Amino acid sequence: MRVVILGATGFIGRALVYALHGRGDDLLILSRRPNLVTRRFGTQIRAVQWTPEYDPAWGREIEGYDAVINLAGEPLFSRRWNTRQKDLILNSRADSAAGIIKAIRRIDHRPDTLISASAVGYYGPQGDQELTEDSPPGEDFLAKVCRAWEEEVEDDDTQSVRTVRIRIGMVLGRGGGALGRMIKPFKFGLGGPLGSGKQWVSWIHLRDLVDLIRWALDNPKVEGPLNGTSPHPITNKEFAQTLGRALHRPAAFPVPGFLLRLAVGGAAEVLLEGQRVVPARVLESGFSFTYPTLSAAFQEIFRPE
Repeated sequence: MRVVILGATGFIGRALVYALHGRGDDLLILSRRPNLVTRRFGTQIRAVQWTPEYDPAWGREIEGYDAVINLAGEPLFSRRWNTRQKDLILNSRADSAAGIIKAIRRIDHRPDTLISASAVGYYGPQGDQELTEDSPPGEDFLAKVCRAWEEEVEDDDTQSVRTVRIRIGMVLGRGGGALGRMIKPFKFGLGGPLGSGKQWVSWIHLRDLVDLIRWALDNPKVEGPLNGTSPHPITNKEFAQTLGRALHRPAAFPVPGFLLRLAVGGAAEVLLEGQRVVPARVLESGFSFTYPTLSAAFQEIFRPE
């Protein structure tokens, strides 16, 4: 299969590139830093200069490809949220989605499939309520970002293209992602839940997410929203305890909400509220998780090399 990927140098993107290239797919990576792509993946994978706004220079390159996978977007927790950072989070997602849709409109041989990342933040904070792909969107900042992100790929002019929107939870894996920042206090014996610890964490192992994207890519009957989360969400307190056990460290030092707000600004509300998301449509469609439980995921992540 011939596949275009945006966001290939991120935590998810790197794993996806290795997986698709490893099975023999012909990849084109659109990147703001094509030289970095070449250094990371080698010259066998073609990289083209890209900007989030549409430009015919890169837009013509996707002609004749079978699928486009868009993972591009400013990381949510890379910096403290202020007005400027929130604008960057919103615009980086909406602009990249709008740009790729504009490119698809302008070519004669359109891809058959468009897979676009979204996030479980789409649902907003809804307490203990179990949320499926049919649940309504929320009204907070991150929910509005996700709605704008998804609306860009629901363009009437591209209805001939099968579109899949994957609402991704916290991605856990080796070598980066959320876990890379979380384990430091645990290693010093200072780990614990955030705030009350009662909020839900919707998570997924990196391998399962990559497998889910490949599965959606290969199955022409799969379309619309999919929850990219494990079937077993867990409370933040249980998450901290499970992580502590995996690291053989205590998890008895909760982080007060006010300290988290001082550290990350408005992003703290996302961490202190959470969502209880389940992948109902994913399971109904026959996808099988390799790491459905958090203990199984941590057993793989922290196994000795």
